Amino acid sequence: MAEQLQGHPQRRLIEHAVISLLEVARAENEADAWRLVSGCLADISEALEVFRPRRTARKITVFGSARTQVQDPCYVLAEQVARLAVEAGFEVMTGGGGGVMEGANSGAGREHSIGLNVDLPFEQHANRFVSASEGRLLFFRYFFTRKLFFLRESDALLVLPGGFGTLDELFECLTLIQTGRTPPIPLVLLAPAGDDFWCQWKQSIHQVLAERQLISPEDGDLIVEASCAEDAVAHISRFYRVFHSARPGEDRTELLLNAPIPRELLPQLNQDFADMLDEGAIQAGESVDDNGLMVPCLRLRLDKRRVGRLYQFIDHLNGLDLPASPALDRPATRIPQGVVCP
Repeated sequence: MAEQLQGHPQRRLIEHAVISLLEVARAENEADAWRLVSGCLADISEALEVFRPRRTARKITVFGSARTQVQDPCYVLAEQVARLAVEAGFEVMTGGGGGVMEGANSGAGREHSIGLNVDLPFEQHANRFVSASEGRLLFFRYFFTRKLFFLRESDALLVLPGGFGTLDELFECLTLIQTGRTPPIPLVLLAPAGDDFWCQWKQSIHQVLAERQLISPEDGDLIVEASCAEDAVAHISRFYRVFHSARPGEDRTELLLNAPIPRELLPQLNQDFADMLDEGAIQAGESVDDNGLMVPCLRLRLDKRRVGRLYQFIDHLNGLDLPASPALDRPATRIPQGVVCP
């Protein structure tokens, strides 16, 4: 095994993983425990294999009820938003089941759909649009490994009305975004025009949580509400106009950008957004991304309790009037338009 790992760029992490597995082996004899370990590793291995060749295009995950009927306006809206997402260059990811998920996979088409299904006794049979897509349908053994890959691979979350499962996914995503456990991505609540499902939900969240100071006032900016497919896709595309991705660290956060921010704008940015910093100032520079590309970035020491304020900052950056650049017109591309480092 040591010979196989020779020269592997992640050798140290692999060794740590093997050591952890050996520690479990020394202490655990129960079959249930090993079924859990084996199932988790199988879920992760299979998911990595599916997503490995699909890293370049951004993916929009669509959540919603499996019980929604074909004639329901939410089903029609899921088809519309998925079709527009593909036209904008995104791929569409769902839970792979019926209802809203089927509508989204129908709109995206087999070649641009990915289904992350889970073994359930009812409701969760794979829909025909992902079941016929070779290499684009996963069956997870556990909900938590499925949720892991929804967030790991998603560049945007689009949530239509649904029940316990949909709301569970929504709250899970909100929690991980608010606590900084996942990098910033757009989260859009979508319902047909005239449907007040999300309006009532947001109002109750504000009254129950924000007014009792259980969440920060700006946490409401983690979510955007839309009543048509065009607005939903436009918001997601705009989120990646200037901002490309975030790289959170222990002491500072790097915001990778599609275009550099003129240094003369930094004093105003620091004045307007000083309250989101733990200390220091927002600084402009360059960084090397995961693909070895040199890209412009901003560095800052973020107050981890002010993630909602970070979303406001990203929105401000995306609204800046910057010189025209091809990179500003490719929001659905995961690879920054940078320069390969020697």
